[in-house]
Amino acid sequence: MIDLHAPHEDILTFWFGEERDEHGWPPAGITRGWFKSSPARDADMEARFGDLVEAALARELVDWEREAGPRLALILLLDQFTRNIFRGEARAFAGDHRAATLCLEGLSTGQDRRLDWPGQVFFCMPLMHAEDEDLQNRAVRCYQDLSQRVPAALRPRIEENVRFAEEHRDVIRRFGRFPHRNQALGRESTAEERAFLETAKRYGQ
Repeated sequence: MIDLHAPHEDILTFWFGEERDEHGWPPAGITRGWFKSSPARDADMEARFGDLVEAALARELVDWEREAGPRLALILLLDQFTRNIFRGEARAFAGDHRAATLCLEGLSTGQDRRLDWPGQVFFCMPLMHAEDEDLQNRAVRCYQDLSQRVPAALRPRIEENVRFAEEHRDVIRRFGRFPHRNQALGRESTAEERAFLETAKRYGQ
C-alpha cells in the first residue's frame, strides 16, 4: 500500500537534483530530463511515482497543499509526471486543471517566492499548459516577472521560458486549444489544425 505521507522531497530531488551552481541552477544532467525524456525514463517514473500520481489525481494528497515545497511536488505530479507516465494518452492532461488551481492559489499567497529559482519556474508551468487564454497571459507575466528577479546569469534561461510561454499563448489565441492534444483526447482536428500540426512543435506529446 502506498504511504501517502511519503516525503515530498523524493519528488523534488528526482526532478531538481540536490546540487546547484553558484547562481542556484541545477546541473545539465538534471535539466536535460525536464523536456527531453525517453521510454526508459517514462517507465522509471511510473515505477517510482505512479502510485503518487494516482493519489494526486484522486485528491488524496491535500495535506501537501499547505507549504510551498510540498505544493510544488504536488504540482509536479499533476502537471509534469502525468505527461511522462501517460504520454500519448488523455490522462496525460488529467491533472492540468487542478495543477493550475494549485498554482494560482500559491501565487496569491506568495508561496512561489519561498522556492528556489528552478522551483519557481515549474510552479508556474501549469498556466502555460492551460487551454485558456487568460491563464496563458498570466503565464507570460509570471515568467516576465521571474526574469527580472533572477540573477543576471540566469536571465537568458528564464527569458527562454518567456518565449515558450508566448508560443503557447499564441497557439491558444489562434485555436482556443492545443491541436497536438487532439489525437490523445479524441478530438477531431480542423483542416487548419491539421496543416498546423505538419510543422508545429508537439511538446513531447
